[in-house]
Amino acid sequence: MNFKLVSPYSPTGDQPEAIESINKYLNESVGHITLQGVTGSGKTYTVANVIEKQNRPTLILSHNKTLAAQLYNEFKAFFPENAVHYFVSYYDYYQPEAYLPTTNTYIEKDLSINDEIEKMRLATSSALLSGRRDIIVIATVSCIYGIGNPEDFKETTLNLSVGQKISKTKLMMDLSTALYIRTEVDFGSGMFKVNGDTIDVYIAGSDNGIRIRFFGHEIEGLYSIDPISKTVYESLETAIIRPSKMFVTTRQRIKDSVREIQDDLFERYNELMEQGKAEEANRLKHRVEYDLEMIKEVGYCSGIENYSRYFDGRKAGSRPFCLIDYFPKDFITVVDESHVSIPQIGAMYGGDKSRKTNLVDYGFRLPSAFDNRPLIFSEFEALIGQSLYVSATPADYELNKSEGLIVEQYIRPTGLIDPEIEIIPTENQIDVIFEKIAPVIERDERILITTLTKRMAEELSKYMERASVRCRYIHSDIDNMERVKILEEYRAGYFDVLIGVNLLREGLDMPEVSLVMIMDADKEGFLRTERSMTQTAGRAARNINGHVIMFADRISRAMQMTIDSTTRRREKQIRHNKLNNIEPRQIVKALSQTFDQKPEEDTKGTVDYKELGKLKKRMVASPEGKYTAIPDNGIEDQIEQLKEEMTKAAKELDFALATLKRDKMLELQKHLKTLNGKK
Repeated sequence: MNFKLVSPYSPTGDQPEAIESINKYLNESVGHITLQGVTGSGKTYTVANVIEKQNRPTLILSHNKTLAAQLYNEFKAFFPENAVHYFVSYYDYYQPEAYLPTTNTYIEKDLSINDEIEKMRLATSSALLSGRRDIIVIATVSCIYGIGNPEDFKETTLNLSVGQKISKTKLMMDLSTALYIRTEVDFGSGMFKVNGDTIDVYIAGSDNGIRIRFFGHEIEGLYSIDPISKTVYESLETAIIRPSKMFVTTRQRIKDSVREIQDDLFERYNELMEQGKAEEANRLKHRVEYDLEMIKEVGYCSGIENYSRYFDGRKAGSRPFCLIDYFPKDFITVVDESHVSIPQIGAMYGGDKSRKTNLVDYGFRLPSAFDNRPLIFSEFEALIGQSLYVSATPADYELNKSEGLIVEQYIRPTGLIDPEIEIIPTENQIDVIFEKIAPVIERDERILITTLTKRMAEELSKYMERASVRCRYIHSDIDNMERVKILEEYRAGYFDVLIGVNLLREGLDMPEVSLVMIMDADKEGFLRTERSMTQTAGRAARNINGHVIMFADRISRAMQMTIDSTTRRREKQIRHNKLNNIEPRQIVKALSQTFDQKPEEDTKGTVDYKELGKLKKRMVASPEGKYTAIPDNGIEDQIEQLKEEMTKAAKELDFALATLKRDKMLELQKHLKTLNGKK
């Protein structure tokens, strides 16, 4: 099936030219292309048009779950008739296994798996191996982490048909090999139930079930069923049952792997004993032998990913299989926000290896644990094939890889113009700040102020608070979820001024911001490069009243480059607006539901932030969150409620809310543990 793009709009502005150029380069087998487009220029829509014209499987990489979820929803809307899938980490909460030798502390792996996301991951791998070509996968860096061998995944897939000669016992064994669990009571995803000559299977990665009816050693009938109500939807001629987990292997591979693990355990045990590490050697022997018993008994064990090299048939030091291996050879890779995503991919391997070194050195894991890892960056580069990097400010990596093939997209369909940049001397800059923010606050718009140091951000915040300006500061010392909460409150109207050091790391995309102030703009360095200042100035580009002030006593080279590029984009947009009689219109972006409160909307559909801000202040004054005020006998109920809310939010792909609920739940669990310890 071909890709079919569905949209009420047609390409406009410089989108048609960008679409044509990218397609031309891809058709000419160019390896790397950069799409440089300003915020609000419709880069996602351009990519969707390219995918439709190329008609090839596509991997879209995003640097976090929330942005990936947004892209997933957008592409689902663009391609309702095609296969759009979502592949991110399936953990609501994940504490990796670790050992801290300085304090002799072993931290067990602790996790909470989101069943819905696990289904989506399995659905992704199944779709990629199904032979379909009209597939788009939106993924985070989870796609470079080890998963099962695609060949084993194919080999353990069951292809059934009416009239097929197979015994019920053989099919049950095959289902167990595919890691389906037999059950007599509960019936959930990845389980099967036997009733006389009938086997019901709840397909993993799906909301559907399959009923298999036998007559002797032959399949007499296949039926699609509702796995909960057991209602029969339709009669089938064929059915495909794919494995219930990503790490799956054949029976013969299990036997071979067990022997290899035993051999490596013997070798490593002797090695540790020779080093005088008897405690570590015996610890390793006990752990691995326990895992082997579980593998021989049920084909699986906790932490089986640490043995993935054996089950995959890989040599020591070789890279693991990952999602990218499931794609056909001619797929396209799109790296969204490439200036952030590419460095993130490059950083994954080092952190993983550092943690596992202690586990291996101190006898908690065999050296094979090193081979269950994210890809090294060079391995990632070798796998991705033709690539399109998408960014408003591409980094040197993308620019060098593209070798001058930079497709520009600077015209916004909304007609919004890049903000004007004003340079003001640093003398009396605090007085100027108060003067400039007053009319912005009066219009109920927001102000961003970026400083060079954390201390300056904190001191400026204190000074402004003493002057009765509603403001907050934000920097790297503030917990990630607290930052999310601050940004939500900022948009909702809790306060008017947000002060920070590197506000780019927040991924700010807030049309309420109309004024951006850059302090010490002439102090050249990491945070005052042309790229950084262009990105910072762009935070005001989604507001019709966008304005940027740079406080400086001279014009640095980076400042001049930022001003020149912004002026060029402004002139291009203004010409386009005049030529097409476009009146710039304000972008309105809905608030998320992090506070469990739907935003009030007026008749025009815009959010009344002042009223919503008042509402949220009343909510903050409530006792919610003061866990010590909860009666002891009600804490467990609160924990269960938060767990349900966390699961619901994650299912709806609202990861900011899910993480907040998780953190509240963990704090309550900690409080409950303390109370129990006192009894």
